[in-house]
Amino acid sequence: MLLRASSSVTQSPDAPLSSAEVLQTLRQRWQASYDLQLIVRRGRLYLQVMWGYLEQQSFPMTAEQYEAKLEELVANLNGLGVSAQVRAWLATTSDKPRLGKAMTLPLELPEGRASEFLI
Repeated sequence: MLLRASSSVTQSPDAPLSSAEVLQTLRQRWQASYDLQLIVRRGRLYLQVMWGYLEQQSFPMTAEQYEAKLEELVANLNGLGVSAQVRAWLATTSDKPRLGKAMTLPLELPEGRASEFLI
């Protein structure tokens, strides 16, 4: 089953993210299903919106692989307790994904969560 962006996805700021909500936000803001990644640098965790997107002919994943990756990433974000940060940033950032330059959100993890995730 492929993700479909619903036109009526509205969540309270503290509600868990859903992959459909993230996909809808990406498509509404930038008209593309951009690749998302969690990365660790110097003991900090970051969410990156990459420049590659599903609708690109050279994108290395199938729609099913993209959906599975997005589902896993969203589950991790919810588990880390950063859904409100991610939701707000995706909705308000003035940056735009550009070839060769990822958009980066430094995640502010709740107390204790960083030590669980950053081994």
